[in-house]
Amino acid sequence: MKILNKLFGGGALIVTALVCLGCTQKNAQENIPQYDTINVVENFVIDENSVPIFPKKAALTTDTAQRFSIELPKRCTVDWDNQTVVSVVPEEKIEMIRLGTGDALPELQVSDYEFEQLTVKEALDKLLQGTDIAVVEDGELNDTISGTITAGNLADSVELMAKMGRAYYSYDAENAEIHLDNRGKWLIKMPKNESIIMALLDAMHGADVRNLLVDWQDKTMVFEGNYQTEREVAKIISDVASKKYMIAWDIDVYRVYPRTDNPIIWMNLLPAFGDKNIKMSIPGVVGRALVVSPEINTKTLQEFLAQQSNVVLISQGTFVIPNGWQSRFDIGQCSKEDRLETDLVIGATGTYGDWGGKNKIDAKIVLRTSNGELSSFNIPSDVGDNYVIIGIPTHSFVTTPETLISPFAELVVFMSPRIISIVDAGQLPSGADAPLVGDALRAFLEG
Repeated sequence: MKILNKLFGGGALIVTALVCLGCTQKNAQENIPQYDTINVVENFVIDENSVPIFPKKAALTTDTAQRFSIELPKRCTVDWDNQTVVSVVPEEKIEMIRLGTGDALPELQVSDYEFEQLTVKEALDKLLQGTDIAVVEDGELNDTISGTITAGNLADSVELMAKMGRAYYSYDAENAEIHLDNRGKWLIKMPKNESIIMALLDAMHGADVRNLLVDWQDKTMVFEGNYQTEREVAKIISDVASKKYMIAWDIDVYRVYPRTDNPIIWMNLLPAFGDKNIKMSIPGVVGRALVVSPEINTKTLQEFLAQQSNVVLISQGTFVIPNGWQSRFDIGQCSKEDRLETDLVIGATGTYGDWGGKNKIDAKIVLRTSNGELSSFNIPSDVGDNYVIIGIPTHSFVTTPETLISPFAELVVFMSPRIISIVDAGQLPSGADAPLVGDALRAFLEG
């Protein structure tokens, strides 16, 4: 019994010790400091106090800096409440001046000089034999020239030979060197009217002249190019200066989402506005262009679409072209945000004048993407009419096999053409800044 009592007593001590040990472990766990979750990414420990580590980026202009443009607010804004269908502006001189011509050449006379099948450098080297003037070729000039200079001064002779060889020269008097290049730089003194400036820019963009530097404060433009570029720009300036009219288009571009699993019922336009307000329907390879009266404008069109769909304005803007020229409107340049359709370009060629005995705007509107032409429309219209291009599926711009966009979503383009009349400043009618409407508009168009 005594032995048993001792054993049981020892057991009690062991149990008590185990219970106490459990208490100690519990207290120790409560005293362990708690840490936030630690992420380990490629051997870097990242917690809330870590400094972010980014991969090295290539030395490229950031997107937001690339998109910065002084002309965008002028190009990407339309005041639909104060739109002027016809406006009159005074004629202003446009000058084109070559830059970087250097110093004046020495007053030397040239007589009875013949050259045949020589490059410009070879012809000048031959002409300048016996003088201390050297000829340096800065750009590759392979054209050969032939001719005779009976009499003239050195400056006129060098200018003539340079033009024959499609080259540009500058003279460095300090080093007595004539430098030849296949590219030049020019300054254009533009008119004060911003519509004419936009027409010049758009015409030059249409001619694929891209490296333009525009000073909107002093109304000048600088560009570089070769002989072909110079000819294109000189033709644009001459054409703009000789035109009586400019044609401008104000544009809204919408994406339309039907509220049901059905497409937009465009035939409802007829009872909504009356068949007299829808003058012409022109089918394209894709889509359809409607010529509509001023009754159908951005406000009434959106009200009509809102009855069947949700309407999102994707892009808005304006562009101006000389009468008979072509230009383009880049939707992505004036888009509200990056969307599928921002790859789209609207090209336009237009002429205002006699069209079968009536004054009309004869236009060709082309829709293009980076994959090529999507559709085109030949549209004759009266001044004051608008265009509505419908039926361009949003799926035309989807590049993935599957999409969440409804197959009935479509692109709608609203275009409103305007006429800008250019007149001699002395013939500018009184109140020309006021919009031509009513009887005044009819008298202008019939005059």
